Amino acid sequence: MTRHRRPLLVTLGAASVLALAGCATPAGSAAPSAASDAPVGASLGSLWPAPPQGDVIAQGTVMDVGGEAELCLGPIAESYPPQCSGIPIAGWTWEGVDGSESSGDTTWGAYAVQGTYDGEEFSLSQPPVMLALYDPMMPDDPTGGEPGQGDEATLAEIQDELPEILQEAYLGSSVENGWLFIDVVWDDGTWQKAADDDYGDDTVIVRSAMRPIDG
Repeated sequence: MTRHRRPLLVTLGAASVLALAGCATPAGSAAPSAASDAPVGASLGSLWPAPPQGDVIAQGTVMDVGGEAELCLGPIAESYPPQCSGIPIAGWTWEGVDGSESSGDTTWGAYAVQGTYDGEEFSLSQPPVMLALYDPMMPDDPTGGEPGQGDEATLAEIQDELPEILQEAYLGSSVENGWLFIDVVWDDGTWQKAADDDYGDDTVIVRSAMRPIDG
């Protein structure tokens, strides 16, 4: 099994925005829902999903450095205090929130959070829940238990291109049982369809870290 993770940005003094905006599509703007107008084999790099319309839920680490809180959905640097690059959280407060740890001007904790995401910033609509107490339903297996049709060399080649294609929305990827699993901040199905158009229906699974409340 081969895993890739996006490079960590270790400068935490300024908020690092995971803007869901591609080179051709500004953040927050609607993106085409189909990949038919993209160049052949380049749908995944030509389209960008629109921000979710309603509440979403996500699991990650809230990292607050000097009063600037971010939601980190990708890897965390194993330093002390830990470091990560994430999405700014509007109006975050630690008042009444358990499960945090502090060192210097950094406070952090692992939570399930519910709220809205406009492509640049996350806004809470419900109090956060400590991950240690959070018991979500297991999602359905998108592969249906069937092996994928990709060979390891081809999947590894696709994997190497992902950080440039998906930019800051890319969280990581892994090759398992003929499938390439791609973890991103948010996908409404736009990137899954684009990947299917580019690589075939039995090769890539795009997994969104943010999930609609009803999905």
